[in-house]
Amino acid sequence: SLLTLQSTSEKDIISKEKGEGKAAGASETVLYKIDVPANRYDLLCLEGLVRGLQVFKERINLPRYEKIIPAKGEGQKLIITEETVKIRPYAVAAVLRNITFTKERYDSFIDLQEKLHQNICRRRALVAIGTHDLDTISGPFTFTAKVPSEIKFKPLNQSQEYTASQIMDLYRTDSHLRHYLHLIENKPRYPVIFDSSGVVLSMPPIINGDHSKISLKTRNVFIECTGTDMTKAKIVLDIIVAMFSEYCEKQFTVEAVEVIYPNGKTHIYPELAYRKEKVKPELINKKLGISETPSSLAKLLTRMCLSSHITGNGNNIEIEIPPTRADVIHACDIVEDAAIAYGYNNIQMVIPKTYTIANQLPLNKLTELLRLDLAAAGFTEALTFALCSTEDIADKLGMDISATNAVHIANPKTAEFQVARTTLLPGLLKTIAANRKMPLPLKLFEISDVVVKDLTKDVGARNYRHLCAIYYNKSPGFEIIHGLLDRVMQLLEVPPNEENGYTIKATEGSAFFPGRCAEIFARGQSVGKLGVLHPDVITKFELTMPCSALEINIEPFV
Repeated sequence: SLLTLQSTSEKDIISKEKGEGKAAGASETVLYKIDVPANRYDLLCLEGLVRGLQVFKERINLPRYEKIIPAKGEGQKLIITEETVKIRPYAVAAVLRNITFTKERYDSFIDLQEKLHQNICRRRALVAIGTHDLDTISGPFTFTAKVPSEIKFKPLNQSQEYTASQIMDLYRTDSHLRHYLHLIENKPRYPVIFDSSGVVLSMPPIINGDHSKISLKTRNVFIECTGTDMTKAKIVLDIIVAMFSEYCEKQFTVEAVEVIYPNGKTHIYPELAYRKEKVKPELINKKLGISETPSSLAKLLTRMCLSSHITGNGNNIEIEIPPTRADVIHACDIVEDAAIAYGYNNIQMVIPKTYTIANQLPLNKLTELLRLDLAAAGFTEALTFALCSTEDIADKLGMDISATNAVHIANPKTAEFQVARTTLLPGLLKTIAANRKMPLPLKLFEISDVVVKDLTKDVGARNYRHLCAIYYNKSPGFEIIHGLLDRVMQLLEVPPNEENGYTIKATEGSAFFPGRCAEIFARGQSVGKLGVLHPDVITKFELTMPCSALEINIEPFV
């Protein structure tokens, strides 16, 4: 329920992308493609994935991650200066001591950093990770910001030194690093980390220095995470050290680093904080629709790397959230993990214990029925935007915007989306304008909501469901639109009489041709208008042929 697994091979991948001919000689070794949920940062590397599966299968107990604080004066320090405040104000750090790398472990270590950069770090905008060979540098380390011309070092895998400005030019064409240049290139100062001898460790979030690069022989790793989001930086550091402390001589231990802030305050990182939460077993059972015992639920949660045990008389389950599970924020996250461990497919489907069976909203049901019959009458349905410009609903229809009672967007991004529509007519006219090359006649309709201000409503506005139809041809075709009105009323079982039926009465409308407009009354109330559109309206919508239209509110007929 948590991971999606797909097996493939190098040969299959190449044959799908380039054809079978190109796949000849490619490896047929089975590869597994695993989709990991975006919130589970602890499963983004093989170490965390295997550890999680081993705990889930109950082959191993969940390891306990431990922070070792060195004796006073022996630990590493990272000093943050006030110059960083306006650029990348936060930094955290840690040390992995006596680690043993192999080619596979090293590749996984680099790969995890890249996955975190793309995911929680938001392409290095929130956090940038730097990892260094501690034996090649000497603390205390300083995180500051300098003018680009004052920063000079040899970037990772380069053969010579460059200034920060030259580095930006160098990577402008780099397919990988050019995507991160915009994060700092317009800033007056660039962030930089250097050691006590002035050796540059990195220029976050762009590139590390070549001097402190990690190799397979590296035994002690200094990890620094700088960023604009302190919470994310702490999570990223916790994930990296928790995943790879497995390869330290003393497994699952991390050496802490003292970070000194510009105000003089100090903090020890990584936090590697454990916290306790209490959840009632009946809450889990009720939310999931299962009936497991408290001890069974505690076991399920423990298998999900959330160490759990029953407290009291079985009234509560106490859950310990490890530092690798930053995604557990609320009790509902714990309930979700219980569901994953139980297996979504094992939850029995039952009819909800409610007193009602759901029905379609009557207005929507009427809308669906009318849509079918209007299409059967030879009209084509259009679906237009609910937002439009003030010109569309006012100026182009010969009205003043204040008379439309329209709902305005406070900060419109484009001129096309300034107000909520108060009529469907402009949308259909714009649709015809975009389809002038189509053969005549054009017969369109739309049944959708319009929005008008209404101070009696708690939100200050309300929707009305309108039906609008339009006929565009070399002749106005008023009789066709009138015929459509008669057909709609016939379908709605509204007879053509004044008492309890419908009538039309001559009126004037700013959008309609004088003497060619009628108001529609149904059961004693006005529901809309029909008529031939005014030539000015047609011209303003960039049309050249006469046009007749009908627009009514269908809510009174529900």
